[in-house]
Amino acid sequence: MPGEASLAIEVRNLWKVFGSGSPDTAISRAEGGATRSEILQQLEQTVAVRDVSFSVARGETFVVMGLSGSGKSTLIRCLSRLIEPTRGEVLLDGEDLLALDAKALREVRRGRISMVFQHFGLFPHRKVIDNIAYGLEVQGVPKAKRIERATDVLNLVGLAGWGEHYPQQLSGGMQQRVGLGRALAVEPEILLFDEPFSALDPLIRREMQDELCNLQNNMHRTIIFITHDFSEALRLGDRIAIMKDGSFDQVGTPEEIVTNPATEYVREFTKDIPRAKVLTVRSVAVQVQEHIGGRSVNAGSLVERVIPMLLEHDEPINVVDDDGVVIGIVNRSSVAKLLEDEQQ
Repeated sequence: MPGEASLAIEVRNLWKVFGSGSPDTAISRAEGGATRSEILQQLEQTVAVRDVSFSVARGETFVVMGLSGSGKSTLIRCLSRLIEPTRGEVLLDGEDLLALDAKALREVRRGRISMVFQHFGLFPHRKVIDNIAYGLEVQGVPKAKRIERATDVLNLVGLAGWGEHYPQQLSGGMQQRVGLGRALAVEPEILLFDEPFSALDPLIRREMQDELCNLQNNMHRTIIFITHDFSEALRLGDRIAIMKDGSFDQVGTPEEIVTNPATEYVREFTKDIPRAKVLTVRSVAVQVQEHIGGRSVNAGSLVERVIPMLLEHDEPINVVDDDGVVIGIVNRSSVAKLLEDEQQ
């Protein structure tokens, strides 16, 4: 878990109960071990988010992955209080967002937290440049300054030259870029994404994933990203939380989750994932007495990167840490063993 000093957001014991009647009874029964379906049957209440706690470090991409009905979209809406949580704390730089009055909450939403949804929510009567500048307009930024900022963001999200068009003149992928640009324009501390790419066709979806990865490499924003696609979670997440029935089954890095699934539910997601696309070279490095000269690869690189290198030349490759220190080698046999284990 991220170090205390580096935390951007911390969620403590968050609950959300839907339905009439006192939520305290539903929470009490859940704490006593009752399942979501049992509580629904007995009380006609749904425990959508069940005692969830997690922390996200500054600059980290934290992905919450779960199937439909797992509670992931309710969770992210609770973070910004689009849905009011029933119980718990959401701490932004140590300040509990759930304790803010309406005015203070509006200020947080205007500048510190931005959200990107699956459905773009663009204003059809406004040009692209004005859609992107909308958050700055709400903040009271003068027009010339907000247009200047929006133009910079247009270039950032790959829409240079499209500012004078209207949203309906853009493809779905381009419209999602406008939505992303609108969120980035206010330079938020935290970006919340609720399945933003799930309505796009596969090729455009992958393109948008690449775009987000490139932007994050440059911006280092704190991101909480919701998805039902495990492959997308693996591509984007520094850490992943697997959500089921309102709670987290497992939280870990992509490598940790693929190599050591905590439950059968998590194991079902990981069984068909090509390990070379997830595991790092560090996981297949071999300790040797003497290191070789020549080629080297960073320990954090994915195994799939070294496969073409080993096919091109048989000689082993040095594995180095971030300081350039050799910590082992990788060779054909170590990679072959990984691939053999995957087939079993």
